[in-house]
Amino acid sequence: MKASTTRRRFIPIAAVVAATATMATMAAASPPDGTTRAGHAAAESVARQNTKPTVVLVHGAWADASSWNGEVKILQKAGYTVRAIGNPLEDLTTDAQTVKDFLKSIRGPIVLVGHSYGGSVITNAADGVSNVKALVYVDAAAPAVGETTAQLSGSTSVLGGPPSKLYDAVPYANAPAKASALYLKKDVFVTKFAGSVPREQAINLWATQRAATTVAFNTPSKAAAWKTIPSWYFISSGDRIITPESEKKMAKRAGSKVTVFPGGSHLTLVSNPGAVSKVIESAIASVR
Repeated sequence: MKASTTRRRFIPIAAVVAATATMATMAAASPPDGTTRAGHAAAESVARQNTKPTVVLVHGAWADASSWNGEVKILQKAGYTVRAIGNPLEDLTTDAQTVKDFLKSIRGPIVLVGHSYGGSVITNAADGVSNVKALVYVDAAAPAVGETTAQLSGSTSVLGGPPSKLYDAVPYANAPAKASALYLKKDVFVTKFAGSVPREQAINLWATQRAATTVAFNTPSKAAAWKTIPSWYFISSGDRIITPESEKKMAKRAGSKVTVFPGGSHLTLVSNPGAVSKVIESAIASVR
């Protein structure tokens, strides 16, 4: 038998070089895990779409961040990141800047919520912050440019009474001339401000209230973020601090989606956090 012979096939060097270059190009175009750049871009797009907004809660006068405890618990249970932050209650312009600086530290969409004087603060703080996608006003003021919070309580508000019967006024450090820090008197707080809250709890809230300055209430608003950002308005029919009539007017000019809660008080956010949270969740659902 003849011994078999094996033919060797020779591949031209030019073809080898071309194939090597093609493989190198493919490797450069693909991340280490083997997916394509296009795949990564699509995944990042989906991730952005699925990003839940951060909910930022801003309290009002004669309160602190703990007034949002009920809403924080409910929204966290629903899977949202929630931040209830301190509002200085000193001057609308600087208070808004404090909140705006915090907003700028957050990545992704934001639903910004304000109660009472906190509504004036978010109206200014959200201006120019592009990732604030929704505003929620909870028994709150929503001033136009040039308006003060004090002007928006409504003609029948309890706050229209004699200041000496409403407040305990005290001086504070570095206050402008004639400015005072105001504390609500006990009867006003318990029966008018927190009328929907159980009495024992209302007395405790009165004892732990934070003062708000006269400057905060009388500083003209420099912005009106509700003109460009969709808004929601929660109005308690039993609010005697900012009247429902005044809130309805502000909601109408802002084009807000309005929820009127039967009864309640200026502190419905404390007595009925579930009702307030539903409105916040409606705003969250709008963010895409």
